[in-house]
Amino acid sequence: MTDPLPLAEAVRKACIEAALAAYEDAGISGLCAEGRWEAAISAIQSLNLQRIPGGDAAAHTPGSGSDTPA
Repeated sequence: MTDPLPLAEAVRKACIEAALAAYEDAGISGLCAEGRWEAAISAIQSLNLQRIPGGDAAAHTPGSGSDTPA
């Protein structure tokens, strides 16, 4: 059985990086705290899971947020 922890850690890291970058960019653009938070959440929601190391396998599992219709 493959250990899912490395993939989970990679996904967590990618989510944090995307959220922090979006929050920073939104602040530079002059958005208020609420707007910055919305930008951070949007960045996580639009994260391309296939670009995360090991994401190809995760993108084809149910509930992974894949853009491929089931």
